[in-house]
Amino acid sequence: MTAAKTALVIGGGIAGPATAMALRKAGIEATVYEAYPSTADGVGVTLAVAPNGIAALEVIGAAEAVRGVGQPMNRSIMADGRGRRLAELPGLEGLPPSLGLWRDDLCRALHETAERQGVRIEYGKRLVRVHEEPGGVTAEFADGTTATAEVLIGADGIRSTVRRLIDPHAPEPERAKLLNFGAAADIAVPAEPDAMYFVFGRRGFFGYWVQPDGRTAWFANVPHDRPMPGRQARQTAKAEWMRRLKEVYADDTPARDVLDHTDPEKLVVLGSLENMPKVPCWHRGRMVLVGDSAHAPSSSSGQGASMALESAVELARCLRDLPDPAAAFAAYERLRRRRVEKVIDRGAKTNDSKALGPFAKTAMRLMMPILTRTFLTPERMLGAEQRYRIDWDAPVTAPALQPAGGRI
Repeated sequence: MTAAKTALVIGGGIAGPATAMALRKAGIEATVYEAYPSTADGVGVTLAVAPNGIAALEVIGAAEAVRGVGQPMNRSIMADGRGRRLAELPGLEGLPPSLGLWRDDLCRALHETAERQGVRIEYGKRLVRVHEEPGGVTAEFADGTTATAEVLIGADGIRSTVRRLIDPHAPEPERAKLLNFGAAADIAVPAEPDAMYFVFGRRGFFGYWVQPDGRTAWFANVPHDRPMPGRQARQTAKAEWMRRLKEVYADDTPARDVLDHTDPEKLVVLGSLENMPKVPCWHRGRMVLVGDSAHAPSSSSGQGASMALESAVELARCLRDLPDPAAAFAAYERLRRRRVEKVIDRGAKTNDSKALGPFAKTAMRLMMPILTRTFLTPERMLGAEQRYRIDWDAPVTAPALQPAGGRI
Protein backbone atom coordinates (compact mmCIF):
# COMPACT_ATOMS: atom_id res chain seq x y z
CA MET A 1 0.00 0.00 0.00
CA THR A 2 1.52 3.30 -1.09
CA ALA A 3 1.60 6.41 1.08
CA ALA A 4 -0.07 8.35 -1.74
CA LYS A 5 -1.66 7.81 -5.12
CA THR A 6 -1.09 11.34 -6.48
CA ALA A 7 1.73 13.88 -6.23
CA LEU A 8 2.52 17.44 -7.27
CA VAL A 9 6.17 17.86 -8.27
CA ILE A 10 7.25 21.49 -8.13
CA GLY A 11 10.19 22.20 -10.43
CA GLY A 12 11.11 20.90 -13.87
CA GLY A 13 14.89 20.91 -13.83
CA ILE A 14 16.73 17.64 -13.23
CA ALA A 15 15.14 16.35 -10.03
CA GLY A 16 11.54 17.14 -11.06
CA PRO A 17 11.04 14.92 -14.11
CA ALA A 18 13.28 12.22 -12.58
CA THR A 19 11.11 12.16 -9.45
CA ALA A 20 7.92 12.03 -11.51
CA MET A 21 9.23 9.06 -13.50
CA ALA A 22 10.26 7.23 -10.32
CA LEU A 23 6.86 7.91 -8.74
CA ARG A 24 5.07 6.67 -11.83
CA LYS A 25 7.07 3.45 -11.65
CA ALA A 26 5.96 3.16 -8.00
CA GLY A 27 2.30 3.45 -9.02
CA ILE A 28 1.89 7.13 -8.05
CA GLU A 29 0.48 9.61 -10.56
CA ALA A 30 2.71 12.70 -10.60
CA THR A 31 2.46 15.97 -12.49
CA VAL A 32 5.43 18.32 -12.83
CA TYR A 33 4.87 22.07 -12.48
CA GLU A 34 7.67 24.19 -13.95
CA ALA A 35 7.87 27.93 -13.23
CA TYR A 36 9.43 28.84 -16.57
CA PRO A 37 7.59 28.75 -19.90
CA SER A 38 9.78 26.01 -21.40
CA THR A 39 12.62 23.61 -20.67
CA ALA A 40 16.00 25.00 -19.63
CA ASP A 41 17.27 25.86 -23.12
CA GLY A 42 20.59 27.64 -22.89
CA VAL A 43 20.59 27.58 -19.07
CA GLY A 44 23.69 26.45 -17.20
CA VAL A 45 26.97 25.07 -18.39
CA THR A 46 28.59 21.66 -18.31
CA LEU A 47 28.11 18.98 -15.70
CA ALA A 48 28.85 15.32 -15.18
CA VAL A 49 26.61 12.37 -14.40
CA ALA A 50 28.67 9.86 -12.43
CA PRO A 51 28.20 6.06 -12.56
CA ASN A 52 25.92 6.15 -9.49
CA GLY A 53 23.73 8.70 -11.25
CA ILE A 54 23.62 6.54 -14.38
CA ALA A 55 22.49 3.63 -12.20
CA ALA A 56 19.59 5.76 -10.93
CA LEU A 57 18.72 6.68 -14.52
CA GLU A 58 18.58 2.98 -15.36
CA VAL A 59 15.96 2.48 -12.64
CA ILE A 60 13.64 5.12 -14.12
CA GLY A 61 14.21 4.13 -17.75
CA ALA A 62 16.07 7.30 -18.76
CA ALA A 63 19.68 6.12 -19.07
CA GLU A 64 19.58 5.51 -22.82
CA ALA A 65 18.21 9.01 -23.53
CA VAL A 66 20.85 10.65 -21.36
CA ARG A 67 23.66 8.61 -22.90
CA GLY A 68 22.45 9.94 -26.24
CA VAL A 69 23.34 13.51 -25.24
CA GLY A 70 26.37 12.74 -23.06
CA GLN A 71 30.02 12.11 -23.81
CA PRO A 72 31.67 9.13 -22.07
CA MET A 73 34.57 10.17 -19.85
CA ASN A 74 36.89 7.34 -18.84
CA ARG A 75 39.38 9.40 -16.88
CA SER A 76 40.29 12.74 -15.37
CA ILE A 77 43.61 14.45 -16.08
CA MET A 78 44.98 17.12 -13.75
CA ALA A 79 47.53 19.62 -15.00
CA ASP A 80 49.08 22.94 -14.13
CA GLY A 81 48.88 26.11 -16.17
CA ARG A 82 52.09 25.30 -18.03
CA GLY A 83 50.57 22.14 -19.44
CA ARG A 84 52.47 19.80 -17.13
CA ARG A 85 50.41 16.74 -16.24
CA LEU A 86 50.11 16.33 -12.48
CA ALA A 87 48.05 13.15 -12.31
CA GLU A 88 45.68 10.92 -14.24
CA LEU A 89 42.74 9.34 -12.47
CA PRO A 90 41.12 6.48 -14.39
CA GLY A 91 37.51 5.53 -13.93
CA LEU A 92 36.68 2.90 -11.36
CA GLU A 93 37.08 -0.69 -12.49
CA GLY A 94 33.82 -2.39 -13.40
CA LEU A 95 31.79 0.82 -13.66
CA PRO A 96 30.55 2.61 -16.78
CA PRO A 97 32.25 5.91 -17.57
CA SER A 98 30.85 9.18 -16.30
CA LEU A 99 29.02 11.30 -18.84
CA GLY A 100 30.02 14.88 -19.63
CA LEU A 101 27.14 16.96 -20.98
CA TRP A 102 25.43 20.31 -20.97
CA ARG A 103 22.79 20.97 -18.35
CA ASP A 104 20.13 22.03 -20.86
CA ASP A 105 20.67 18.83 -22.87
CA LEU A 106 20.20 16.75 -19.71
CA CYS A 107 17.02 18.63 -18.79
CA ARG A 108 15.61 18.22 -22.28
CA ALA A 109 16.37 14.49 -22.34
CA LEU A 110 14.66 13.99 -18.98
CA HIS A 111 11.61 16.03 -20.00
CA GLU A 112 11.18 14.16 -23.26
CA THR A 113 11.60 10.78 -21.58
CA ALA A 114 9.16 11.67 -18.81
CA GLU A 115 6.53 12.76 -21.32
CA ARG A 116 7.00 9.56 -23.33
CA GLN A 117 6.36 7.63 -20.14
CA GLY A 118 3.08 9.50 -19.63
CA VAL A 119 4.18 12.16 -17.13
CA ARG A 120 2.35 15.46 -17.57
CA ILE A 121 4.52 18.61 -17.38
CA GLU A 122 2.89 22.02 -17.08
CA TYR A 123 4.92 25.15 -17.79
CA GLY A 124 4.53 28.70 -16.52
CA LYS A 125 3.43 27.49 -13.07
CA ARG A 126 5.29 29.47 -10.41
CA LEU A 127 4.32 28.30 -6.92
CA VAL A 128 3.30 31.04 -4.48
CA ARG A 129 1.60 29.23 -1.57
CA VAL A 130 0.18 25.91 -0.41
CA HIS A 131 -2.79 24.80 1.69
CA GLU A 132 -2.66 21.51 3.57
CA GLU A 133 -5.76 19.54 4.48
CA PRO A 134 -6.18 16.20 6.26
CA GLY A 135 -6.27 14.26 2.98
CA GLY A 136 -4.15 16.35 0.65
CA VAL A 137 -2.31 19.53 -0.28
CA THR A 138 -3.24 22.29 -2.73
CA ALA A 139 -0.69 24.39 -4.61
CA GLU A 140 -1.51 27.92 -5.72
CA PHE A 141 0.39 29.33 -8.70
CA ALA A 142 1.13 32.90 -9.70
CA ASP A 143 -1.23 32.67 -12.70
CA GLY A 144 -4.18 32.08 -10.34
CA THR A 145 -4.56 28.36 -11.01
CA THR A 146 -4.42 25.60 -8.38
CA ALA A 147 -3.65 21.90 -8.24
CA THR A 148 -4.34 19.32 -5.53
CA ALA A 149 -2.79 15.95 -4.72
CA GLU A 150 -1.99 13.82 -1.69
CA VAL A 151 1.66 14.97 -1.44
CA LEU A 152 3.73 17.87 -2.75
CA ILE A 153 7.40 17.42 -3.64
CA GLY A 154 9.75 20.39 -3.86
CA ALA A 155 12.19 19.79 -6.70
CA ASP A 156 12.59 23.52 -7.26
CA GLY A 157 16.31 23.92 -6.84
CA ILE A 158 18.76 25.69 -4.61
CA ARG A 159 16.48 28.72 -4.12
CA SER A 160 13.49 26.52 -3.38
CA THR A 161 10.11 28.08 -2.62
CA VAL A 162 8.95 24.78 -1.12
CA ARG A 163 11.89 24.77 1.30
CA ARG A 164 10.80 28.16 2.66
CA LEU A 165 7.20 26.95 2.97
CA ILE A 166 8.32 23.90 4.93
CA ASP A 167 10.62 25.96 7.16
CA PRO A 168 10.56 29.78 7.01
CA HIS A 169 13.86 29.75 8.91
CA ALA A 170 15.63 27.41 6.50
CA PRO A 171 19.19 28.44 5.60
CA GLU A 172 19.95 30.25 2.37
CA PRO A 173 22.50 29.00 -0.18
CA GLU A 174 26.13 29.63 0.66
CA ARG A 175 28.42 31.22 -1.91
CA ALA A 176 32.10 30.46 -2.27
CA LYS A 177 34.64 33.14 -3.20
CA LEU A 178 34.90 31.58 -6.66
CA LEU A 179 33.15 33.01 -9.71
CA ASN A 180 31.81 30.47 -12.20
CA PHE A 181 31.77 30.86 -16.00
CA GLY A 182 31.42 28.52 -18.95
CA ALA A 183 30.89 28.20 -22.70
CA ALA A 184 31.97 26.24 -25.75
CA ALA A 185 34.95 27.42 -27.81
CA ASP A 186 35.17 27.07 -31.58
CA ILE A 187 38.41 25.15 -31.36
CA ALA A 188 39.54 21.64 -30.53
CA VAL A 189 42.58 21.96 -28.30
CA PRO A 190 44.93 18.96 -28.03
CA ALA A 191 43.15 16.51 -25.75
CA GLU A 192 42.22 12.87 -25.41
CA PRO A 193 38.56 12.46 -26.42
CA ASP A 194 37.52 10.41 -23.39
CA ALA A 195 39.12 12.61 -20.73
CA MET A 196 38.08 15.56 -18.60
CA TYR A 197 40.90 18.00 -17.92
CA PHE A 198 41.29 20.03 -14.73
CA VAL A 199 43.91 22.78 -14.78
CA PHE A 200 45.23 24.51 -11.68
CA GLY A 201 46.25 27.72 -13.37
CA ARG A 202 48.32 30.55 -11.99
CA ARG A 203 45.29 32.67 -11.01
CA GLY A 204 42.28 30.45 -11.62
CA PHE A 205 40.95 26.91 -12.06
CA PHE A 206 39.98 25.76 -15.56
CA GLY A 207 38.15 22.61 -16.69
CA TYR A 208 37.53 21.40 -20.23
CA TRP A 209 36.96 18.55 -22.63
CA VAL A 210 36.87 18.35 -26.42
CA GLN A 211 33.51 17.50 -27.96
CA PRO A 212 32.95 15.27 -31.01
CA ASP A 213 31.82 18.35 -32.96
CA GLY A 214 35.31 19.86 -32.69
CA ARG A 215 34.49 22.43 -30.05
CA THR A 216 35.93 22.60 -26.55
CA ALA A 217 33.47 22.68 -23.66
CA TRP A 218 34.94 24.59 -20.72
CA PHE A 219 34.28 26.14 -17.34
CA ALA A 220 36.32 28.54 -15.24
CA ASN A 221 36.39 29.10 -11.47
CA VAL A 222 38.10 32.37 -10.60
CA PRO A 223 38.88 33.43 -7.01
CA HIS A 224 37.11 36.64 -6.03
CA ASP A 225 37.43 38.76 -2.91
CA ARG A 226 33.75 38.41 -2.06
CA PRO A 227 30.83 36.19 -3.09
CA MET A 228 28.75 37.58 -5.95
CA PRO A 229 25.18 36.47 -6.77
CA GLY A 230 24.55 35.50 -10.36
CA ARG A 231 22.12 38.36 -10.91
CA GLN A 232 24.77 40.85 -9.84
CA ALA A 233 27.46 39.21 -11.96
CA ARG A 234 25.24 39.41 -15.03
CA GLN A 235 24.95 43.17 -14.67
CA THR A 236 28.49 43.33 -16.05
CA ALA A 237 28.66 42.94 -19.82
CA LYS A 238 29.79 39.58 -21.12
CA ALA A 239 32.52 41.23 -23.20
CA GLU A 240 33.94 42.78 -20.03
CA TRP A 241 33.92 39.45 -18.22
CA MET A 242 35.68 37.86 -21.18
CA ARG A 243 38.33 40.56 -21.08
CA ARG A 244 38.92 39.85 -17.39
CA LEU A 245 39.04 36.09 -17.96
CA LYS A 246 41.67 36.52 -20.64
CA GLU A 247 43.76 38.48 -18.15
CA VAL A 248 43.37 35.79 -15.48
CA TYR A 249 44.37 32.97 -17.83
CA ALA A 250 46.90 34.86 -19.97
CA ASP A 251 49.75 32.61 -18.78
CA ASP A 252 47.82 29.32 -18.75
CA THR A 253 47.61 26.72 -21.46
CA PRO A 254 45.27 25.77 -23.08
CA ALA A 255 42.90 28.23 -21.34
CA ARG A 256 44.17 31.27 -23.21
CA ASP A 257 43.60 29.59 -26.60
CA VAL A 258 40.16 28.37 -25.57
CA LEU A 259 39.12 31.86 -24.47
CA ASP A 260 40.49 33.41 -27.67
CA HIS A 261 38.14 31.17 -29.65
CA THR A 262 35.04 31.75 -27.51
CA ASP A 263 32.34 34.15 -28.66
CA PRO A 264 31.79 36.54 -25.72
CA GLU A 265 28.04 36.53 -26.39
CA LYS A 266 27.98 32.77 -25.76
CA LEU A 267 29.60 33.17 -22.34
CA VAL A 268 27.45 31.90 -19.45
CA VAL A 269 27.93 34.03 -16.32
CA LEU A 270 26.77 32.21 -13.19
CA GLY A 271 28.22 34.25 -10.34
CA SER A 272 29.70 32.54 -7.31
CA LEU A 273 29.74 28.78 -6.88
CA GLU A 274 26.88 27.88 -4.55
CA ASN A 275 25.93 25.04 -2.27
CA MET A 276 23.27 24.45 0.36
CA PRO A 277 24.41 24.13 3.95
CA LYS A 278 22.91 21.19 5.74
CA VAL A 279 19.14 21.76 5.64
CA PRO A 280 17.56 20.90 9.02
CA CYS A 281 14.00 20.24 7.78
CA TRP A 282 13.47 18.14 4.67
CA HIS A 283 9.74 17.61 5.16
CA ARG A 284 6.67 18.82 6.99
CA GLY A 285 3.16 17.45 6.79
CA ARG A 286 2.52 16.44 3.19
CA MET A 287 5.48 18.34 1.72
CA VAL A 288 9.02 17.07 1.13
CA LEU A 289 12.20 18.21 -0.62
CA VAL A 290 14.25 16.39 -3.24
CA GLY A 291 17.41 17.26 -5.17
CA ASP A 292 19.07 20.66 -4.80
CA SER A 293 16.22 22.02 -2.68
CA ALA A 294 17.35 19.62 0.08
CA HIS A 295 21.01 18.94 -0.66
CA ALA A 296 22.85 21.01 -3.24
CA PRO A 297 26.59 20.30 -3.18
CA SER A 298 28.97 22.64 -4.94
CA SER A 299 29.34 21.85 -8.62
CA SER A 300 32.98 21.13 -7.72
CA SER A 301 31.78 17.81 -6.27
CA GLY A 302 30.75 16.49 -9.68
CA GLN A 303 27.80 14.84 -7.92
CA GLY A 304 24.95 17.38 -7.88
CA ALA A 305 22.93 15.81 -10.69
CA SER A 306 23.70 12.26 -9.57
CA MET A 307 22.63 12.95 -5.97
CA ALA A 308 19.36 14.43 -7.24
CA LEU A 309 18.69 11.36 -9.39
CA GLU A 310 19.40 9.01 -6.50
CA SER A 311 17.09 10.91 -4.17
CA ALA A 312 14.30 10.82 -6.74
CA VAL A 313 14.48 7.02 -6.80
CA GLU A 314 14.78 6.67 -3.02
CA LEU A 315 11.83 8.96 -2.32
CA ALA A 316 9.64 6.99 -4.72
CA ARG A 317 10.62 3.71 -3.02
CA CYS A 318 9.67 5.09 0.37
CA LEU A 319 6.31 6.41 -0.82
CA ARG A 320 5.69 3.07 -2.53
CA ASP A 321 6.34 0.89 0.52
CA LEU A 322 5.22 2.86 3.58
CA PRO A 323 1.61 3.50 4.56
CA ASP A 324 1.57 7.25 5.21
CA PRO A 325 3.54 10.31 4.05
CA ALA A 326 5.09 11.02 7.46
CA ALA A 327 6.65 7.56 7.67
CA ALA A 328 7.74 7.64 4.03
CA PHE A 329 9.39 11.05 4.33
CA ALA A 330 11.18 10.11 7.55
CA ALA A 331 12.54 6.93 5.98
CA TYR A 332 13.64 8.83 2.87
CA GLU A 333 15.54 11.40 4.93
CA ARG A 334 17.16 8.66 7.03
CA LEU A 335 18.31 6.85 3.89
CA ARG A 336 19.71 9.96 2.20
CA ARG A 337 20.95 12.56 4.68
CA ARG A 338 24.26 11.02 5.72
CA ARG A 339 25.27 10.22 2.16
CA VAL A 340 24.48 13.60 0.62
CA GLU A 341 26.04 15.57 3.45
CA LYS A 342 29.33 13.73 2.91
CA VAL A 343 29.23 14.89 -0.70
CA ILE A 344 28.46 18.47 0.38
CA ASP A 345 31.50 18.41 2.67
CA ARG A 346 33.75 17.05 -0.09
CA GLY A 347 32.54 19.68 -2.54
CA ALA A 348 33.41 22.45 -0.07
CA LYS A 349 36.92 21.03 0.33
CA THR A 350 37.31 20.89 -3.44
CA ASN A 351 36.33 24.57 -3.65
CA ASP A 352 39.14 25.34 -1.22
CA SER A 353 41.66 23.53 -3.43
CA LYS A 354 40.69 25.72 -6.39
CA ALA A 355 41.65 28.88 -4.51
CA LEU A 356 45.13 27.86 -3.37
CA GLY A 357 47.90 30.42 -3.19
CA PRO A 358 51.18 30.17 -5.16
CA PHE A 359 53.09 28.30 -2.43
CA ALA A 360 50.30 25.76 -1.93
CA LYS A 361 50.00 25.22 -5.69
CA THR A 362 53.71 24.50 -5.94
CA ALA A 363 53.48 22.01 -3.08
CA MET A 364 50.47 20.36 -4.70
CA ARG A 365 52.29 20.06 -8.03
CA LEU A 366 55.17 18.28 -6.31
CA MET A 367 53.02 15.99 -4.18
CA MET A 368 50.14 15.17 -6.51
CA PRO A 369 51.86 12.35 -8.48
CA ILE A 370 52.78 10.59 -5.24
CA LEU A 371 49.41 11.12 -3.55
CA THR A 372 47.37 9.81 -6.48
CA ARG A 373 49.38 6.58 -6.43
CA THR A 374 49.00 6.09 -2.67
CA PHE A 375 46.45 7.91 -0.50
CA LEU A 376 44.39 9.63 -3.21
CA THR A 377 43.68 6.72 -5.50
CA PRO A 378 40.40 6.89 -7.46
CA GLU A 379 38.98 4.04 -5.40
CA ARG A 380 39.71 5.75 -2.09
CA MET A 381 38.52 9.12 -3.31
CA LEU A 382 35.37 8.16 -5.18
CA GLY A 383 34.64 4.49 -4.65
CA ALA A 384 32.01 4.95 -1.94
CA GLU A 385 30.22 7.59 -4.02
CA GLN A 386 30.31 6.02 -7.44
CA ARG A 387 29.73 2.36 -6.53
CA TYR A 388 26.55 3.17 -4.63
CA ARG A 389 23.44 1.47 -6.00
CA ILE A 390 19.79 1.62 -4.96
CA ASP A 391 17.97 -1.70 -5.15
CA TRP A 392 14.55 -0.72 -6.47
CA ASP A 393 13.05 -4.09 -5.67
CA ALA A 394 14.17 -4.14 -2.03
CA PRO A 395 11.33 -3.19 0.34
CA VAL A 396 11.65 -0.14 2.57
CA THR A 397 10.75 -0.69 6.20
CA ALA A 398 10.27 1.81 9.02
CA PRO A 399 11.96 2.05 11.34
CA ALA A 400 15.14 0.38 10.12
CA LEU A 401 18.63 0.61 11.52
CA GLN A 402 20.37 0.10 8.19
CA PRO A 403 19.61 1.71 4.82
CA ALA A 404 17.44 -0.53 2.66
CA GLY A 405 18.59 -0.89 -0.90
CA GLY A 406 21.83 1.08 -0.74
CA ARG A 407 25.31 1.20 0.72
CA ILE A 408 26.91 4.26 2.20
